[in-house]
Amino acid sequence: MKKTFKVLPLIASLAAVSAFAQTPAEITPPAGNKAVLTLVGVGMLAYECKAVADKPGSFAWTFAGPDAKLLDANKKEVGKYYAGPTWESNDGSKVTGKQLAVSPGVAGAIPLQLVEAAPATGKGAMTDVTYIQRLKTVGGVAPATPACAAANVGTKTTVGYSADYVFFKKG
Repeated sequence: MKKTFKVLPLIASLAAVSAFAQTPAEITPPAGNKAVLTLVGVGMLAYECKAVADKPGSFAWTFAGPDAKLLDANKKEVGKYYAGPTWESNDGSKVTGKQLAVSPGVAGAIPLQLVEAAPATGKGAMTDVTYIQRLKTVGGVAPATPACAAANVGTKTTVGYSADYVFFKKG
């Protein structure tokens, strides 16, 4: 009986870690793709106040693009992430992509995401990347204040965020 009590907390801890590590199915790359690189994006997401199409008199902060540094596990800057979306390595290789799916993140954070990569340019870390996942998002949601209204249409603002980007290749 004593051993059971010692093992149960360990099992509970492992289950919690496993649940946290699971990725929602809708943002999981297809079988045959292997995670080869994880970088942390830290920076700003830009938003612009715009009129909402088909809703006269309505306005909303609209995503305008990212501006972030890409950091490795040692927090060394190894690239950048900017509009396109484009992930560019310091080795000169870069990849763009198209969003395929999103899944809710934690409260107050931008959603998790799956992007299908276009063929990379340059040779290096981004060569042959097939998919990019955005995980562990923190912050980055459109601002609540200042309010987006007719008086400030065209105004731009930025919001801090961070996220893990997991790069996949065939294999």
